[in-house]
Amino acid sequence: MSARHAVLDRLDAILPGIARRGEEIEATRQLPPDVSALLIDTGVFKLCVPSEIGGLEAHPLALFQSCEAAARADGATGWNVMIGATSGSTAAYLSPEAARLIHGDKRAVTGGIFAPRGRAVREGEGWRVNGTWQWASGNSHVGWMKGGCVAFDGDKPRQIRDGVPEVLTVYFPRDKIAFADNWYVSGLSGTGSCDMTVRDLWVPDAHAISLTRQKPRVDTPLYRFPFFGLLSLGCGAVALGIARGAIDDLVELAGAKVPTLTRRTLAERQGTQSDIARAEAEVRSARAFLVEAIGEAWESAERGGEIPLDRRTAVRLASTHATTAAVRAIDSCYTLAGGSAVYRSSALQRRFRDIHVITQHMMVAPPSYEVAGRVVLGLPTDPSMI
Repeated sequence: MSARHAVLDRLDAILPGIARRGEEIEATRQLPPDVSALLIDTGVFKLCVPSEIGGLEAHPLALFQSCEAAARADGATGWNVMIGATSGSTAAYLSPEAARLIHGDKRAVTGGIFAPRGRAVREGEGWRVNGTWQWASGNSHVGWMKGGCVAFDGDKPRQIRDGVPEVLTVYFPRDKIAFADNWYVSGLSGTGSCDMTVRDLWVPDAHAISLTRQKPRVDTPLYRFPFFGLLSLGCGAVALGIARGAIDDLVELAGAKVPTLTRRTLAERQGTQSDIARAEAEVRSARAFLVEAIGEAWESAERGGEIPLDRRTAVRLASTHATTAAVRAIDSCYTLAGGSAVYRSSALQRRFRDIHVITQHMMVAPPSYEVAGRVVLGLPTDPSMI
């Protein structure tokens, strides 16, 4: 990416104020309406929406940097930015009419869950959908949500190959969804990631897509870039942003705190100096790997055709590694801070809890290493989610 994206400048103007509201965001368990409105105004949720329907269709590094910056200010805000921004990329799979209906308004935001927790039964020129999905992040400010559904013809699931059912990603308007007030969790509390339920809803064909079987309708570099790569790099970016924020917090604390029974500040202790240096190296090296992997995959996307499996795998691997490195850095900062970090009012404690929720996301959870390892070893591997 040759130039800094304008969205980043607009984010920089509002993120200090959002950072000061971290406790409020956590207590509210979702983004307050005025915070959502500020983020919408920056255009960050349009980064992955096709330009032909008013989106920004930006370089993936703009997505990465935006998620990272927002998460440095507040982890839950970063997660909401990531979910809303990456969700815009599926507009490229829709017909022009459906894409404009769902994504076309300049303030439209979407979200969703890929996991196939729903059931879509063929009915006429559409689908009869039922299901309940966890992790409906950002639902407080979206107009449409998506849910993964196993496709059925009558009582039998459709098969795309032996033993593998067809999975559709289906759009639902907000007013057709029931949201449960059950988001009481250890970390990322301000993401509003409650359960959502759809019952007996008929959905037209135009609002159902297959992310593993269909090709995007828009053939430009962003939509040649692997869809699951975009999602995973967003997770990694949020993790790195939280880690950078934790280092910021520790540096500020270490310069002022004099631990009990000592006369030196925390910053003057040799153990603090070596451990914070290791945390800095963890974050910066993991970030460099992820930026490199994004750049190499983007080069392939710009050339056209299929992106090589090793480059697609590198994005997933680098995203997972970034999350793992962020955990190590944040754990170190949390330990160095001592008793100061155990209070709920501590931003560092909140970052500690937030990062340990991100490690559970399927895009960057430990099994992702197994998938990458199979590719590195040259073993047969299902590439559909790489």
